[in-house]
Amino acid sequence: MNPAEKIERHKIQLDSPTNSTINRNVNKQYVLRIVILGLLTAVFLFILIYTLPGTHFSVTTLLEYSVSAALVIFLIVLLLRYLIVLLMAYLNLNKYTFQVSGDFSPFVSVIIPVYNEEKVLRDSINSLLKLNYEPYEIIIVNDGSTDNTQDIAESFIGYRNGIYSEIKVSLINKKNSGKASALNAGIKYSKSEFILCVDGDSQLSPDSVKFAVRHFLNPSIGAVAGNVKVLNRGRLFTDLQALEYLEGLNLTRSAQSFVKLVNIIPGPMGLFRRKVLEQAGYYSSDTFAEDADVTLKILSSGWKVSYEPYAVSYTEAPVRLLQLLKQRYRWTRGIIQSLKKNKRHLVNPLRFGNLIVLCTMFYEVIIWPVMNISAHLFFISAAFFFGYISLIFFWWAALTMLDLIAALYCIASEKEEIRLAFYSIIYRIFFILIVDVCKIVSFIEEFLDFKMTWGKIERTGTA
Repeated sequence: MNPAEKIERHKIQLDSPTNSTINRNVNKQYVLRIVILGLLTAVFLFILIYTLPGTHFSVTTLLEYSVSAALVIFLIVLLLRYLIVLLMAYLNLNKYTFQVSGDFSPFVSVIIPVYNEEKVLRDSINSLLKLNYEPYEIIIVNDGSTDNTQDIAESFIGYRNGIYSEIKVSLINKKNSGKASALNAGIKYSKSEFILCVDGDSQLSPDSVKFAVRHFLNPSIGAVAGNVKVLNRGRLFTDLQALEYLEGLNLTRSAQSFVKLVNIIPGPMGLFRRKVLEQAGYYSSDTFAEDADVTLKILSSGWKVSYEPYAVSYTEAPVRLLQLLKQRYRWTRGIIQSLKKNKRHLVNPLRFGNLIVLCTMFYEVIIWPVMNISAHLFFISAAFFFGYISLIFFWWAALTMLDLIAALYCIASEKEEIRLAFYSIIYRIFFILIVDVCKIVSFIEEFLDFKMTWGKIERTGTA
């Protein structure tokens, strides 16, 4: 079975929530045991670093004392970070329900901004025509594509057969002026009170809208973030990104959703109240992370943002390392730009939760990468220059154990591929370290105000 067939089978399993309700309930107890056992094991390994002969430092100078103290603080922060995220994600999972209100089914406009997406657009639109929801429409916004994107989009114009009824597909052609402008054009063309924004390569699971829209029964919810998964698996970097999306992105969003303060609504799947986007001033083109910017504007207006694990959107991830670094460079600089732009709105004594959002984003984008890289350099230096070989082994083992526990939690709660857990062996030491170095470079260049361009991932269409 080739990778594409495996993913298709995996998508079919995800698209059957009714049959998996019992399994999800069993997983709630199973993943809790995983978390408790894993964290205890990780604590034990960290203790070994300082208790076994040859694994600790002989503190004789002020410098050694300061370094050791800094290391202890880093380990404590690391454990607390995992503990808090896993605990909040578990609490959010524990209150999750598959119940969907049949009385609440508002009209939804699906906006697809596209620029040179000829390799993936047809599959994306076909997935939208199979949504298990009614009523809705599809609005394609062609942002000045120079390939065959417009011809493909035009072939869908009109009324197309959906699951329940015919779906109207519209096309807007405009000059190239960026993704934010394209999204705004589609939103303003639409007359719906609920707007679903997806990327040109997004392939949605049939029940995505049905499960996402129910969150709006809560009048304080302004937007819902979807569950983004990597579609083109089967390669080293795409499989590592598949694990990262589970452990680094969706796990965090699940934890944030416990307090309804998701800080980034992802481009591949975001559902909004129209009036919320209007209050936020729509999408803006003055940052390189329009999704982070609009989310912060929504939160600063007092709205809550939730996360729906069953609103699944499959996206094509970068295949080569250089493409990955370009993507993360843009993400990081865009998030920093969004933080600078919205900081005065988020620092509000009457909305303490928004301040937490601001601090956690700053921590994840700037502070944590510096701490992570420094710790790696510290342990490598200690191992090779001072002979503490066992120290670096236990350090690697402890980090791997934490990542493995987080991966197993995500795999169990989302019924994902178990093989992704094996990538935990190199996930932190190799993949995350590369990404964190890229984040540091991005921060430095943003601080120095280096000029940058948007850049675009080269689509393969082989998912």
